[in-house]
Amino acid sequence: MSIMTARTISTRRLDLLPLHVEHAEEMAAVLSDPALHTFIGGTPDTARVLRSRYRRMTAGSPDPAVAWLNWVIRLRDESCLTGTVQATISPGGRGAVAEIAWVVGTPWQGRGIATEAAQGLADWLSRPSVHAIIAHVHPEHRASAAVAAAAGLTPTNEWHDGEIRWHRSVRP
Repeated sequence: MSIMTARTISTRRLDLLPLHVEHAEEMAAVLSDPALHTFIGGTPDTARVLRSRYRRMTAGSPDPAVAWLNWVIRLRDESCLTGTVQATISPGGRGAVAEIAWVVGTPWQGRGIATEAAQGLADWLSRPSVHAIIAHVHPEHRASAAVAAAAGLTPTNEWHDGEIRWHRSVRP
């Protein structure tokens, strides 16, 4: 499998910028609402903790067959970061599989930002050698289910850690 790298992805209103350690300060504020952890657990991270996490994430996966791709979401008109999207690319039986996730800070929710970012990411992933895109969504998280559906994923009967697996085939 050819390892993919994060590149800037532009959509109508957004720029998905490859994650850098320097984003930690602004992202700590973006992700500071404890309500963001309702379905995923945990508590908001400080800028210091995010810097450490972002260092590990940008260093890449310790498994050479797996690619960690991470972006911050920049709302172009307001020139601010609003959340993140990510994809973990792993080898699969019929080609590479991308597991995606997204989070948008509370002040920017309800504006279609997560949907636009996830659609942009899914479209970008469908161009290279990705065979399938998956996401895991908590069964009570209606907003994330709507984002997954808008990105072309459909729910399956499979569960993972209390979440429903959503799937989109990119290539037959």
